[in-house]
Formats: sequence, structure tokens, C-alpha cells
Amino acid sequence: MFLAMATLLVFPLAGCGGKKTLKVGATPAPHAEILQSIQEEMANRGVEMEIVEFTDYPLINQALANGDIDANYFQHEPYLVDFNEKNGTDLKTAAYIHYEPLALFPGKTKAIADLKEGAQIGVPNDATNEARALLLLQDQGLIKLKEGADLNATKLDIVENPKNLEIMEIDAAQLARSLQDLDMAVINGNYALQAGLNAKTDGLAMETEDSLAGKTYANIVAVRNGDENREEIKTLIEVLTSDQVKAFMEEKYQGSVVPVF
Repeated sequence: MFLAMATLLVFPLAGCGGKKTLKVGATPAPHAEILQSIQEEMANRGVEMEIVEFTDYPLINQALANGDIDANYFQHEPYLVDFNEKNGTDLKTAAYIHYEPLALFPGKTKAIADLKEGAQIGVPNDATNEARALLLLQDQGLIKLKEGADLNATKLDIVENPKNLEIMEIDAAQLARSLQDLDMAVINGNYALQAGLNAKTDGLAMETEDSLAGKTYANIVAVRNGDENREEIKTLIEVLTSDQVKAFMEEKYQGSVVPVF
């Protein structure tokens, strides 16, 4: 028993003076790509950053809550708040990094003016992003939402739908793959990028930075409550909000990823 305890005590002592490690969960694009761009700088500052890629939103927050990773970078704050409320977790925003405008992409129908009666429009099926998608459709005059629905809107709040569009609630990760079967779809920025789509150049319409969504849905670094004061997390935030990263975003994503720092 004494030997086992002594062995456990050796590990922290062996790590003294070495690099600290940090596991960060992220979706592949753009989040993991942005993190990859700073791995060398993080190492230069004494932090070995491991990027753990996920493709399923809820799993990333659960991994953080469980302690499998130290931070994550993939979501906006309303999604985090909704996740905490539904799962009893206590995850916290550590920093606001960038904004990804949602865009309406063409599927079987290539122009908004060509949408026919009963056309099928795909939207994300999670609460926060569905509201954004519906607000974008409203901005294009395709539907009208109940007054005051705003960022809590669901398709049940549609009060006018002149073309009787069929709003299809689909998992956000599947929307780009579903485009061939839909007339159009509103797709999250990261999933659009993974599918080779750019909101600014390929989208028929996109959220603007000064829209309600643009002011609300900045993507964040999330941590467990209290961990925002860890030195490794502070280093991550400092590097992620540097001029180096701003230039990387602007050059690589050409307006589909907008820094907010």
C-alpha cells in the first residue's frame, strides 16, 4: 500500500520544470485549424496543446464537463447556456474569439426568387441555431415570425409563410450533406467550411455583423467554472486573441470567419 502511494507521488514531481499540457476540444473547421495555427506559439510559451477533434456538438461539452479535455472551442454562448440548463453542467465562457455568419445555401433551387410553393428549406435542429436560421429567412422575406420571438424562435412561431415553405429541422452536421435533397438550407459556418462552402462567396444570403445574431453568436472558448484562472488557459486566450490569429482568420476564411477581438 505504501509503495503504491509513493509511486503516485512521483508523477507530479517528475513534471516540475517541464512544459504544461492542455487538451482543447474543437470541431475540424475552422476551430481546429485555428488552434493548429497557434500550436507552435503555445509550445514557445511552455504549453503543449493537444487538439481533440469532435464532429458532434453535445459530445464536446460533455467531454469538458467530465474532465476529458481542459477547454473547448466550437460554440457560441447561447448554445453553451442552453447546454448547461439541459444537462446540469457548469461550463463557463473564458473568451469571445470569432463570429461565423450562418448562410442560406442553394440545393436543388439555385436562386431565392425561384423557390416554388412547398419548397423544402433545411435549418439546424438545435434551439439557438434554428432561431438564427429562421431570422435569416425572415430577413429575406420568405417567412414572418411572431413579434418578439427573436432568438427563441421555432418554426411554430412562423405567422406568415406565403410560399408554404416546408421547414425541415435537421441535425446541423447533416445539413451540407442534405443539400442535394433540399431546395435550400441554412448551414452553420463551421459545417459549411467542412463541406467546402464559404458563406460569403457561396451563400445566397448571410447574417450580417450588425444583425441581432451577429451581436449575439460570437464563438467562445469554454472551460469548467474556475478554470479560467489557470495559467495554461490564460496563455491560450492571449495567443488566440493575437494579431497573428486575426490575420490568419482574415486571410484563410475570406469573410466566413470574422474575428471579434
